Order: sequence, then C-alpha cells, then structure tokens
Amino acid sequence: MKKRMVLIALAYIFLLVIPVFSQDYIIGEGDVLKITIYDHEDLTTIARVSGDGVIIFPLIGQIQVKGLTLTQISEKIASLLADGYIINPQVNIFIQEFRSKKAFIMGEVTKPGLYVLPGQTTFLALLSEAGGLTKNAGDRAIVKRKSNSQGQTENIFYIDLKRLIEKGDTSVDINIADGDSIYITKAGVFYVTGEVKKPDAYKYEDGTTVIKAITMSGGFTDKASRSKVKIIRKKGDNEEEVLEKVKMDEPVLPDDVIVVPESFF
Repeated sequence: MKKRMVLIALAYIFLLVIPVFSQDYIIGEGDVLKITIYDHEDLTTIARVSGDGVIIFPLIGQIQVKGLTLTQISEKIASLLADGYIINPQVNIFIQEFRSKKAFIMGEVTKPGLYVLPGQTTFLALLSEAGGLTKNAGDRAIVKRKSNSQGQTENIFYIDLKRLIEKGDTSVDINIADGDSIYITKAGVFYVTGEVKKPDAYKYEDGTTVIKAITMSGGFTDKASRSKVKIIRKKGDNEEEVLEKVKMDEPVLPDDVIVVPESFF
C-alpha cells in the first residue's frame, strides 16, 4: 500500500512537469504541430512533419524542423516571419500528436505489454501506465536499449526500485527511448515452517535475518524450541545443506526454508 501511494505521488509530480519536458522534446517525422502567431489567427497552422523533416507554413513555405526542440522551432519561425512579414512575431507551438514511439514493459507489473510513449516518458511514468508493481516484484528493473539503428548491440541499465519508489529518489529515474525493453524482476522468497504463528512463503529482501523472518511469520508459538531453529538451504539443483541451531542474526537467503521445531520439554 505504501509503495502504491508513493508511486501515485511521484506520477503526479511527473504530470506537473510535462510542459517543461515537451519544450525539450526533439521533433521528428510524424509529429503533428499546432503553430499559432499572436494576433494573427489567419496564420494558425496544423502541420505534420514529413519524412524529410519539414513542415509547410504560410508565407514562408517549407521549414526544416527535424531534430529541433519546440523552442528552437519557435525561434526559427519568428526569425523568418520577422524578415519582411510581421513585426516582432510571437510564436507558440504545441505538439498536437506525438509520433509513434513504443516500449515493452514485462515481468512483475500489473499490465505488462507494449506501450506508446507520448513524447518524453520516464520509467516511472511508464510504470504508472502499466498499473504499477505486483506484490511479487523485486527491487530492480532492467532496461535494455539498442545502441545503434541495426540493433546489433545494446546498452543495459539497472533501476533500483526500492530507492525510486519507497524512498522517492527520482534521481535514479531515466527517460525511456523508442524500442526499449523493460523487465521488472521477481523477488526471491523464503519459507518459514513449524512452530510459528503464520507459516508461509515470504518475500525476500536484502538484510533479512532469522529473527526478522520469524517476526514476519507472526513470531514463535508457545511450543517452539527457540534454540533449535534450523535452515534448509539449496546448494545446487539437487543438493541441500542443513544449518542446525542457527543464531537469530543469521542472514537468510532466497529459497531458504526456516524450520522451527517443537520443544518437548
């Protein structure tokens, strides 16, 4: 519940800064721009960026805009209009329709799948769009990104979900690019069985100890032999080792089975 509230709060902050992001958005083929000139409604234009990266604007004709930001395009149009057409033109540009950029998000999210990126989209915004994390989500997201147009090599980024969502540290958030594949890892689990109040499987977190695991499982029952707690630990595909009479500060590992025996005295 805490994670979900923090995620909603961070997503709200993201929505507040979308206008700032849009000014830095790099215009490309397929984007649709709405251009208005203050006090010159007859020049209002809706233009789609062509495959050559140009738009058509009244009085001026073709304007190369591919690779420019909205601010740069506004300044370019203002300069061209000021050259014999309009005195001190005030140009405003809005992105009416973003070109189709997509990214995959998979793994432990509520709605995994392919998502369209509406302009400059952060990982956190995409995670919110995908319904947030499942209860089995781990503490890390893996982002794979093609590093060239042929997709022959790729870069890999890791995002600390605990730091981003629980601690609200947006410095670890990153912008998602067209073609990115994001995978939300599944958390490891450990098991507590025997004389505890809530024997079950529990989500593993770094730093979990035996006493923390016992606490998560509701604590010892009155019949528990507290001095004879043992851990059954996997050593390989078909191997196990048994740690007898473990201390309460013994670290727990994923897939450990913590067994609390009954006391007969």
